[in-house]
Amino acid sequence: MGKLREIVIDADHPAALARFWAAAVDGYAVRPYDEAEIARLATLGLTPETDRYVLIDGPGPIICCQLRTGPRLERNRIHLDLETPDRPAEVARLTALGATFWYEHSNFTVLRDPEGNQFCVADRH
Repeated sequence: MGKLREIVIDADHPAALARFWAAAVDGYAVRPYDEAEIARLATLGLTPETDRYVLIDGPGPIICCQLRTGPRLERNRIHLDLETPDRPAEVARLTALGATFWYEHSNFTVLRDPEGNQFCVADRH
């Protein structure tokens, strides 16, 4: 049986989207780049800001923002659900980080991340 390793989000700008999700999800942070990784990226003509794969570590699965070029017929096919004891405050915090409001339901609000991917902010049960 498979074991969940990471959640992958296609991105136009992986570093920027990773910063958004690291700030949006409790306990997560963009994985730091050590000197060896910066040197490896430099051999490819890349920097941490232009890296094709930016990882976000936290208490749960790794979140990977990966570069996805070319047209997308639809945005995300899977989305993240965040839960909170104070939905209006969390929606305000996330929109201040760059999310946009899409619509509201009785027990969750649907937002879009800075690249248009949908995610939900739900009331904690």
